[in-house]
Amino acid sequence: MALFSFRRDTTPAPTGAPAEVEAFLKGYSMEVMPRTAEKVEDFRAILPKGTRVYIAHIEGTPIEDMVATAKRLNADGFPVMPHFPARIIKDRATLADWIARYKGEADVKQALLLGGGVNTPAGEFDASMQLIETGLFDGFERLHVAGHPEGNKDIDKDGGDRIVMQALKWKQDFANRTDAKMAIATQFCFEAQPVIDWVNRINAEGIQIPVHIGVAGPAKLQTMIKFAIACGVGPSLRVLQKRAMDVTKLLLPYEPTEFVTDLAAHKAKNPGFGIESVHFFPLGGIKTNAQWAIDNGGASGVPANQA
Repeated sequence: MALFSFRRDTTPAPTGAPAEVEAFLKGYSMEVMPRTAEKVEDFRAILPKGTRVYIAHIEGTPIEDMVATAKRLNADGFPVMPHFPARIIKDRATLADWIARYKGEADVKQALLLGGGVNTPAGEFDASMQLIETGLFDGFERLHVAGHPEGNKDIDKDGGDRIVMQALKWKQDFANRTDAKMAIATQFCFEAQPVIDWVNRINAEGIQIPVHIGVAGPAKLQTMIKFAIACGVGPSLRVLQKRAMDVTKLLLPYEPTEFVTDLAAHKAKNPGFGIESVHFFPLGGIKTNAQWAIDNGGASGVPANQA
């Protein structure tokens, strides 16, 4: 499949260097849904070999579609990590069935466990910790959990982060006592400093699980604002709102260049900083996001320490 170009924002990034950005993007992952994956004829033509691909499970998506997407991607050589949203899973038997299908039909060995974007649980599960406690994921090579640098209103309804922090500490304890390889895959943000502050905060609380920072891929500004509001993005939404007020940029696609460059510069100056990888949400299309990554040096697969 031919890659293609698109109009770019010519505003220069304020910090960082191409080498730093290339290093920061090394081993990035990409998120897809069955319906968006169907639009890509050949993932091998647009993603580096070994790229981890998350498969988002939106409420109402048949498990058959999820497993078929996982099977296709795995056959093409991409490690797949399907979502397991606790609140859309009816019961333990359903969870066991999903896991059996993923393992048996698509050789899935990795999973992202999360609460899920619905307010009322469909059954007995409410949080990712409950999924872990079933023991059904024993034997998986890698388990990721969700993180929210700007808070999660679905969990900490009082505006604080006490419950979220307790949950992360529980997951750190789980990582300490098991051989599971874990990471925190976060919601996307638009400002580097709040992310830096959050990563430093959780590290100070004793949470050393590596962070895979969520990055919104290139998209029309209107599309980006719509998704940001729907996904509960916090104060960094002001970056988009400010951009929307500038008529010279209103029609240009948003690109995460400044956000990624600032984080890359911080990582380069602080090698021990807790962000291990970048996780892309291709809000403007998978091919568009993949091309942006290539243009910015992200042309390598999963590093050995993340395999």
